[in-house]
Amino acid sequence: MNRLDPIVAATREEVARRREAAPLSALEPRDAADLRPFIDAIANPGLSVIAEHKRRSPSAGAIREDLVLADVVGAYERGGAAALSVLTEGPSFGGSLDDLRTARAAVRLPVLRKDFIVDPYQLHESFAAGADAILLIVAALPATDLSALYAEAIGLGLGVLVEVHDAGELDAAMSLGAPIIGINNRDLTTLEVDIRRTFELLPRVAGRALVVSESGFSRPDQLDELAQAGLDGVLIGEALMRAPDVETACRELAVR
Repeated sequence: MNRLDPIVAATREEVARRREAAPLSALEPRDAADLRPFIDAIANPGLSVIAEHKRRSPSAGAIREDLVLADVVGAYERGGAAALSVLTEGPSFGGSLDDLRTARAAVRLPVLRKDFIVDPYQLHESFAAGADAILLIVAALPATDLSALYAEAIGLGLGVLVEVHDAGELDAAMSLGAPIIGINNRDLTTLEVDIRRTFELLPRVAGRALVVSESGFSRPDQLDELAQAGLDGVLIGEALMRAPDVETACRELAVR
């Protein structure tokens, strides 16, 4: 069974509840000039580290319960991260939009809202809550929804990381003209991670987009290999969250 399906179904129900409680007209306004360009952080020379705050996951359970979010993201910034990723999904990952708001207020880095975006309402609440970019997962969306959500996010000024898991999904992402593509090394059926997925799919992008590799990285030598292969970014969460010294762990990976 694809592990995304029940999460996406639950997300659709939760979004409907949130929309009823706070319609679009009730969302706080935000000046578009306040946006921090996510793409610039990834396009910088070298391999950019997107450091993720993640409380728990279906595969790992609780990751770390003794850390304060503002302290974590501050450590990421001091440790050289180029951008932040903040998981805001609640039931499976323990996150919230309050986590996003807290993270953005604590640092000057661009912030990616990492969630299961399936409805235009989520784009507007992301913008209002302070996100600079959002994640769109090709496997979670029909093609027409993917295209519509991508266009609306760009229209709002949000950066978009379009996540793929295989060649077919990569073709769908490329057809959007997405400038940033994330290759997730985690199998959605088994939840196993194989970082070779990134290296297998990378030639198909061939300089047509910035590429971020996701899942499975914890060592400097792994990041050196990504940099040598021409990757633009890597998203790391669990390894940093589990580190005894978050700032030092981030610096060891981000400063190269």
